[in-house]
Amino acid sequence: MAVTAHASSALIRNPSSSAAATPLSRRLNYPLPSVSFLNSATANSTKWHLKTLAAAPRPPRAAVRFVPRASADDSSIAVSTFHGVCYVVKDNIDTDQIIPAEYLTLVPSKPDEYKKLGSYAMIGLPESYRTRFIEPGESETKYSIVIAGDNFGCGSSREHAPVALGAAGVKAVVAESYARIFFRNSVATGEIYPLECEGRICDECSTGDVVTIELKENKLINHSTGKEFALKPIGDAGPVIEAGGIFAYARKTGMIPAQQTA
Repeated sequence: MAVTAHASSALIRNPSSSAAATPLSRRLNYPLPSVSFLNSATANSTKWHLKTLAAAPRPPRAAVRFVPRASADDSSIAVSTFHGVCYVVKDNIDTDQIIPAEYLTLVPSKPDEYKKLGSYAMIGLPESYRTRFIEPGESETKYSIVIAGDNFGCGSSREHAPVALGAAGVKAVVAESYARIFFRNSVATGEIYPLECEGRICDECSTGDVVTIELKENKLINHSTGKEFALKPIGDAGPVIEAGGIFAYARKTGMIPAQQTA
């Protein structure tokens, strides 16, 4: 799920083409409410259409509630930079490799199980990846940025895939392209920024390189090699992810009432 402006104005780049642009609703393969964060003064354009949301199809595990990383009341400055050590994978990394099915019984809305889910992130990678994403005995990774090739997040529609990465401490994934369902789940849960690169950065970087992502300048800097790479803009999905996911964003902007505390 994701919140976007009217389909005629909310355009972000299609992962399959650097030149094409498609509405966010098509990008995430989900019928979206007609809301706007481009013109908040217009009351009619900022209403949350609950009937549309209720009638929309959901993936098999949509009933699972995830704890958003960011609070809906967070008024901090927008995230614009990520800096850290990267972990590099190649093409067709599927959701079974990101988080195997045997760990899907963990409930991310429970803090202890959320943390445990993160400890299993990328545990399904083949033995050809000799560097462990998470060291034995650790619950988080030292690699806060994942760099990938084509079709990252393919396979099943499990929301646990981006959630596991976020729980492990990943802030962003930079890939040549994504499976649409993984991109959508990343935005809906608000766990990670799914960023797209203009070329095969995965062939130009190595696991352990120190990198910086500049969201406002749409670039990745590899400090270990001195090279810079262009990224595609995250577009209208950015504010949703920053807020902590679809519902956190809707509450933060007043589209739906804030949750009542007991």
